[in-house]
Amino acid sequence: MRSKFDEQLALMKNELIQMGALCEEAISLAAKALTEGDKTLAEKVGPLDGEIDQMERDIESLCLKLLLQQQPVARDLRQISAALKIITDMERIGDQASDIAEIILAMLAEGYVPEDVGHIREMARETIKMVTESVDSYVRQDIEPARAVIAHDDTIDRYFTQVRAVLIQKIAESPMVGEHALDLLMIDKYLERIGDHAVNIAEWVIFSVTGNKNMQAH
Repeated sequence: MRSKFDEQLALMKNELIQMGALCEEAISLAAKALTEGDKTLAEKVGPLDGEIDQMERDIESLCLKLLLQQQPVARDLRQISAALKIITDMERIGDQASDIAEIILAMLAEGYVPEDVGHIREMARETIKMVTESVDSYVRQDIEPARAVIAHDDTIDRYFTQVRAVLIQKIAESPMVGEHALDLLMIDKYLERIGDHAVNIAEWVIFSVTGNKNMQAH
């Protein structure tokens, strides 16, 4: 009975890894589409979001089977409960990557190709790293990388503040670029939210191991 449970738990973790990889790909494609002004790349994000939604449903179903059929106890129960929370955050990450892609497509349709988006590209790279490490820390049941993800959120917040300041200055200098600067500000905000979701995932990792969501838990 236990071996069957362990097999299903391993399957659930593998699917979480795949779902995390899809989230990372969606963020990466959106960021590259912005940097290169590439409509084709931006158009790939929506279908990926659909795959992420399907994976959320699949993993949720597997988790519920584990809860109902195996009657897990203590740490096993925490792992499954945490997985149910984690997939919700990953589904929202997919939504936000898709929202970013839609903004990019709207800008490109109007003939606007953003320049000097290096800070946003770097911010996207950092959020991808946070998502990767938070999911990996769950699979390994290792809270140290999860703590590092939580601490790294300060870096994302600094990027958000820097990008916002640059965009506000651009609006002040040239009201003509105001609408597109606001679009970029929305992209900045979505990336900041993705960082927040990675932090949520990391907190659930800590809960799954320790029973406490506090990052200082031992």
